[in-house]
Amino acid sequence: MATPSLVVCDLDGTLIDSDEALLAPFLALGVEREAIGRGLPLEEECDRHGIAPERCLELYDVAVAAPFPGVAEVVDRLERWAVCSNKHPSSGRAELARLGWEPEVALFTDAFDGPKQLAPVLDALGVAPDDVVFLGDTDHDRRCAAAAGVPFALAGWKPRATAGPGDLVLHRPEQVLDLLGLG
Repeated sequence: MATPSLVVCDLDGTLIDSDEALLAPFLALGVEREAIGRGLPLEEECDRHGIAPERCLELYDVAVAAPFPGVAEVVDRLERWAVCSNKHPSSGRAELARLGWEPEVALFTDAFDGPKQLAPVLDALGVAPDDVVFLGDTDHDRRCAAAAGVPFALAGWKPRATAGPGDLVLHRPEQVLDLLGLG
């Protein structure tokens, strides 16, 4: 893989440890923990459980999720970066603002037809697929990168992240800087 000029990041589970924050609204509404899916757009997960998405948004606390250790320091050093997330835009933008993070582009579920897609992010950045690497933590992130012809790097610092064939596994956030030639 050639040295990419920037990183596009998933938000939940990649940059921020948001598992419990994302589960909390569903648990408060009586959904069993084991029945709650992960990585889907809010509307899809709410539809699965017969819950109004607005109710989950009301119960979601944007102050709970924290960056994984070392991520904030890496984000501070990135020259160009972007976010591509299935998160609802209101909570995603609120979390970015709370953390003081200002990606060049941040696209959330309202920007896509269905699950997140990298093509609109690449268009907004004005870059080709081989200019970026997509950093994520799920099979969906891996498929999203493949669909756009973008190299994928797994956020291996997330305990539940599982490597797939051909993944570049980053075990520590600072390895993102090495990947971009900024280490």
